[in-house]
Parts: sequence; C-alpha cells; structure tokens
Amino acid sequence: MGSAGLYLATAVAALFFLVPFYLLVRNALSTDPQITGEEWTFFPTDLQWGNIAEPFRDPTVDFGRSMVNSLVVGVLHTLGTLLVCSLAGYGLARIPYRHANKVFYAVLVTLMVPAAVTFVPSFVLVSSLGWVDSYRGLIVPGLFSGFTCFLFRQYFLGFPKELEEAARVDGLGYWGAYWRVVVPNSLNFFAAIATITFINGWNSFLWPLVIGQDPSAWTVQVALSSYMTNQTVNYHLIFMATAISILPLLLVFLFLQRWLVQGIAQTGIKG
Repeated sequence: MGSAGLYLATAVAALFFLVPFYLLVRNALSTDPQITGEEWTFFPTDLQWGNIAEPFRDPTVDFGRSMVNSLVVGVLHTLGTLLVCSLAGYGLARIPYRHANKVFYAVLVTLMVPAAVTFVPSFVLVSSLGWVDSYRGLIVPGLFSGFTCFLFRQYFLGFPKELEEAARVDGLGYWGAYWRVVVPNSLNFFAAIATITFINGWNSFLWPLVIGQDPSAWTVQVALSSYMTNQTVNYHLIFMATAISILPLLLVFLFLQRWLVQGIAQTGIKG
C-alpha cells in the first residue's frame, strides 16, 4: 500500500510538472485566436504544423543565427568553466601551500556577492576591451564560478589519493596526475557539472542582452524577448520559438541524465 501511494504521488507530481510543456506544445501548434479564445480545447483539430518553420522565416529576427550563437556560447562556456573550475578545485584540494584556506575562503566570499554588484564593472571592463557584440564578451566573464569551484574541491577531497600516489611513483606531477588519472576517473562528475553549466549558459538572458547589442550577436533568449513588443504580441510564434529553443536542452538532459544523477551523488559535500 505504501509503495502504491508513493507511485501515485509521483505520477500526480509528474503530471503537474508536464502541464507547462503541454501548454507550450499545444499553443505552438495553434493559431492566435485558438490560444486567446474563450473556448478551450485540449488540442485543436487543425494543428498548425506550418508554425514550425515560421520562426526561421521571420524577417525581423534571425532566429537560426541566435540558435547558433547560443550553441557556440553554451559549448565554449561549458568547456571553459570545466577547465578553469576543475583546475582551481583540484589545486585547492590537493596542492598544499600556505594560503590555501585563505584562497578557498575568498572563493566562498564571491558566492555572497550579488551578481548585480559586479554587473556594471564587468560591462565597463568588457567594453574597454572591445568585446561588445563578440563571443569573447559573452563567454569569458562567466568562465569562473565560485560555486562550481567549490563543488570540484569537495569532489576532489573525496577522490582516492592512492591513484594519484601511484601516478607520482610513475613520475607524474600534479598536472599529469590531474589530466591522466583524475579526469578519466571523474567523467561522471564532469558530465553532471557540464549539464548544469550548459543549461545555465543557454538560459542566460541579462548579460547576453547587454553585450549582444547587434542582432547578429543575439542569443536565443534575447531573440525570444524580441517577439513581444508594446505594439504586438505574436502568441503562436513565441510558443513555437520557445519550444524549438528548449530542444537542445532536452537532448542534452536526456543524453546525460544518468551521469547527472551519479555526479550529483558523488559531490561529497563534506569535509
């Protein structure tokens, strides 16, 4: 009885979570009168499959280019964050030096600083470097994450030291042990962090909105916001473009979900 109740509660919760996706697909394949009309149908009898191509035909927004921009930014941001934060976390966990704890506490302090405080200085710096409307301006300022560094440090503290000691016996230094031993045996955790980082990078809106001032530099989230203006709101276009924009996230999550669960379980938030 207990198991049946648990499964029932899980099924009900799943249905509630799926409602927004149902509304997204339903409205994406409808006309504007069907979306805003008083009479509601579960699915319109005449599904508007032609809506799928409409975002790519819109002359006011280069939606295809924005998808490519988001993909490039998401992939490079993920790879850069994994490299920078994993090296920082490994150094804090394994390399003994006098001020290691002070550096670690300084990293933790960055988690307490609101993003709004650093937003303007970051923009001034990026602008002075001439990185506005460029991939560098969209990617580089967000490569380091204090929280991701913290997660890597906690994970590496629980990594078996015996493997690294065996690598040092073979003549490898810290870099060799990290690259040849630690990384190959930590792919589950790296995949979990990569999934979370890619999703966050893909969904980022405020920073790309400020840096990508030219439409050719817009990411998909900025492009979506342009469909809603003070004069017009094209409902079916917004819903269809949104549905298309979440497909890469859905594919990434479905492909890496097993590693995501295993990696989160291995973070070892302790010590």
